[in-house]
Amino acid sequence: MFVAVLTVEFHLDGNDNLKAKRRVANSLKQKTRNRFNVAIAESGTEDSLTRLRLAVVSVSNSEGHLRSRMDKCALMMEATCPEEMVDSTVEIHACD
Repeated sequence: MFVAVLTVEFHLDGNDNLKAKRRVANSLKQKTRNRFNVAIAESGTEDSLTRLRLAVVSVSNSEGHLRSRMDKCALMMEATCPEEMVDSTVEIHACD
């Protein structure tokens, strides 16, 4: 069994309030959940109004399937979000 963790970070240019940040975060989280059936949550940028980091997690028996899913997920998030994606990393862990 394999577990994949996709971490994406966005720069929210000109954002000055929490409500606007939550609007972007909730929209991205809902679209990602609906399309890819993954777990997703904000990770580590709760105190910043101009940075948004999301962690996406999925489990599968196939490492190739997970890598493909996470790559497609990152591409979809970048395409649908009006904000700039500044970082994207995928980690795949094997579990016994």
